[in-house]
Amino acid sequence: MELRTMRYFLAAAREENMTRAAELLHVTQPTLSKQLKALEDELGKKLFTRHSFSIQLTEEGVLLRKRAEDLIKMADKITTEFLALDDVLGGDVYFGLAESYQIRYLASAIRMFKKTYPDLHYHITSGDTEQVTEKLDKGVIDFAVLAQEPNTAKYHYLTFPAADLWGVVMPDNCKLAEKKSISVEDLIGLPLFCSEQGWKNDISKWCGNYMDKLHLEGSFRLSYNGSLFVKEGLGYLLTFQHLIDTSLDSKLIFRPLTPKLETNIHLIWKKYQVFTPIAERFLEMLKLNFGHAF
Repeated sequence: MELRTMRYFLAAAREENMTRAAELLHVTQPTLSKQLKALEDELGKKLFTRHSFSIQLTEEGVLLRKRAEDLIKMADKITTEFLALDDVLGGDVYFGLAESYQIRYLASAIRMFKKTYPDLHYHITSGDTEQVTEKLDKGVIDFAVLAQEPNTAKYHYLTFPAADLWGVVMPDNCKLAEKKSISVEDLIGLPLFCSEQGWKNDISKWCGNYMDKLHLEGSFRLSYNGSLFVKEGLGYLLTFQHLIDTSLDSKLIFRPLTPKLETNIHLIWKKYQVFTPIAERFLEMLKLNFGHAF
């Protein structure tokens, strides 16, 4: 299975049309069709359903698309890393980020770093712990930012200078908004929204024996999406402070949980990771600014 074939497959999957894909790849349509048929024969699975003027991925094709995208990203990253080995002033660094207000520290560090290394190019992808650690393990990204304790058997880490504060986002005209802070008793019987990760880890520890009395109405990987449901009066969002606009015009309000619940944010990288020179320099600067690495 060659990388070129994977690129052919991804182009056809994106365009859903052999003619357009062949034009983008600068090959003839018969050449593209032959390569894709050979790939199907190699895998022993049908990857496309062919129609008169279009093609559509089968279930097996959808699975291969995700794997192929990661494979191509990794191959491109390796190529970029080798090209950057002699470039001491620039290069590419890849991050996978959780949703957190503390990302501001990372953004500030990148801003300062670019003053010395103006040819730094940084690439950001977002997701929960499962999503970003998967990319880190595959070598698609250099660093991940987690909103939970790292697996120290697999990763080194730096802890961000500040923690995120948990609270409830709700309509500013609801009865609960009259309170200055929200206890677990206040939440009993209410439809609640939260990330699945936060619900299982942070909230379950915070509420203790009351967990079975709380009702998770729905889970969201992005707090912003949850806030839209709150605006429609469908429930209350458990999330970090500062992630949702709660200005006067938003008609939403944030109230912290009591007792206070905070989550530390960590930057992690694989043990025995071999970095490009620019990524190594960036990590050294972070260690100076964030403190001791574990």
